[in-house]
Amino acid sequence: MELNVFQKLTEQITQECYFMTDSQQEEKVIQLIDLHHFIASYNESLKVIDYIHHPINIIEENGVKKGILFYDMKHSHALDIYESELFKSHHQIQELWFVFVEEENASKAEKYMDLIQLNAIETFYDRIFMFNFFQSTINAIK
Repeated sequence: MELNVFQKLTEQITQECYFMTDSQQEEKVIQLIDLHHFIASYNESLKVIDYIHHPINIIEENGVKKGILFYDMKHSHALDIYESELFKSHHQIQELWFVFVEEENASKAEKYMDLIQLNAIETFYDRIFMFNFFQSTINAIK
């Protein structure tokens, strides 16, 4: 992502998310960075519809509306799977994707599988990925 595009998008976050704390705005910027880097690594033709109003990003791929939730084991909060399902129906999203964001070289696949089973992520999400941010690699789990 070019610096001027990044600055424009972070200004939009600051303006539209004025009600958020500095920490929440910082999380939103991280979400934005994850989204754009994921798109660059996965498929640059994905169209971003919305990323500001919810932790789930809305994109479009080949005319299909999809939601992407990024999850970093070090920084993410407890999962609310039912909220994701409500979001899906409210925004008429055809697919939900769950993306683990890794920032280390060593994968934590076993911890991811435990989290997937514990939270029934496979039941509610159509696709599950492991995205290594710094290596720009994406591996499909489901």
